[in-house]
Amino acid sequence: MIQKAKLLFEELSTKFQVKKPWDIVIIFALNVLITIPVFLIAHQNLIDLEWIWQLDRIILFVIIIVIIQLILRAMRKITLLSVFLYFIILFTGTVFGGYGFKSVFEDYKYMMYSMSENPNPQDVIISKLLPFPNKSEVLKAIEYDKPIVRNFAIMATSKHFRGVKKYHENYTLIQCFAVFKEINSRWNYVSDPKDKDYIATASESLRYLSGDCDDHSILMAACIKSIGGTPRLIHTDGHIYPEILIGSKKNLEEIIYLIKQELFVNESKNQVIHYHIDERGQIWLNLDYTAKYPGGPFMHEIILGALTLN
Repeated sequence: MIQKAKLLFEELSTKFQVKKPWDIVIIFALNVLITIPVFLIAHQNLIDLEWIWQLDRIILFVIIIVIIQLILRAMRKITLLSVFLYFIILFTGTVFGGYGFKSVFEDYKYMMYSMSENPNPQDVIISKLLPFPNKSEVLKAIEYDKPIVRNFAIMATSKHFRGVKKYHENYTLIQCFAVFKEINSRWNYVSDPKDKDYIATASESLRYLSGDCDDHSILMAACIKSIGGTPRLIHTDGHIYPEILIGSKKNLEEIIYLIKQELFVNESKNQVIHYHIDERGQIWLNLDYTAKYPGGPFMHEIILGALTLN
């Protein structure tokens, strides 16, 4: 039985074997696609020797590409057969509207961009967090169902990023980023009365787009929830700020590309994307009033409490 299976595999391998020089081209192209992300991982995790002209990184890249090339050539028959079957699957997906060539290209592009930008993750263990302060009062102030709040959010989506329509899978998040841009570009920080924690409602803060950190967070959460986003408020030592749910690591790769290349190009240039990972592996981006782009630096990193609006 094993001998028959071996003979069948060799027959298929011979049948689908690509003759030179195309087999060399295919293997080398596959090598490059594998080498680039492997090199990025190595580059980010190995010590920078700071050699002149980045010679250490050039040598590292050459070593990786040579090793992968040798491995692929040693497994040449399996590699070529796998590539052939992979292209058949992608062709089928492209023709019948499934996962096809375009999807692969976009996923690879997002992954490469996300890795090269080196985002800054932080884990949040929800079970260890303290009760959220003034929880009932804060929830009451998040008036996401008030017409004035939703109308403001709709106005922001009409004002910002209307032309970015090709990323339809992330369009709700794009609209939430429009709300972020409108609020943060106009927000005027005003302290609470001395010795009193004043919590303004979302509709109240809309009048002058002014208030302290909890007023900003309440307004941001209300507007985002009013148009279908999922916000949460983070409580730190003396500070509250809003975050928005992005989803999985794959979603994050797409969002980083959008922020950096489409939506906040100037604001995020040469900047790091900051996010939290909760106990379920979900990713949340920072939307603090101090941030110029979604995922800006955290003002306070030690989290004491979290309040999610599902």
